Amino acid sequence: MRQQIDMRVITGEARGKKLVALDGDEITRPTTDMVKEAIFSIIQFDVPGSQVLDLFAGSGQLGIEAVSRGAEHCVFVENNREALAVVKENVLSCKFTDRARIVNISAEEYLKIAKKDVDIALLDPPYNKGILETVLPQLERIMSDRGIVVCEHERELTLPDSFGKLQKTKSYKYGKIALTVYRVPEIEE
Repeated sequence: MRQQIDMRVITGEARGKKLVALDGDEITRPTTDMVKEAIFSIIQFDVPGSQVLDLFAGSGQLGIEAVSRGAEHCVFVENNREALAVVKENVLSCKFTDRARIVNISAEEYLKIAKKDVDIALLDPPYNKGILETVLPQLERIMSDRGIVVCEHERELTLPDSFGKLQKTKSYKYGKIALTVYRVPEIEE
């Protein structure tokens, strides 16, 4: 069941646009405005012109925020059909269909077939299931040379310092939620 909750695009082209989400937290758990502001404060200079992957799309709000702020394109990956319908509705409502690809597949399956050169990956999987530890090693293969991965997760989780070429740069805590950021290090010449 869809419901209009207090969720909106914070800034950019679709600023103020209200988004819908599924009712309850069983399928999706919308990112709070405070955490979303923090994510985009961290990556603000990397977003314009970027290729974005919203790996556990839910309502699509993180990928939509990236496109609103100037990302060139976003792939939304969601394996739940009800949530996928919400992503489609939100992308259409924001008029971003020309800059979006919406895929109904699990994150693990998508990463097996995904092409390289993702600049920004936004991950907000279900908590307490060990999903980040499973997908981060697979994600490393498709990240561009300027790649950034932002993981939203439960506060108690401490992720490893690296996954292949992805190096942890910072962790942040916001109440019960934490963000961990990985980057592909710049190659020294």
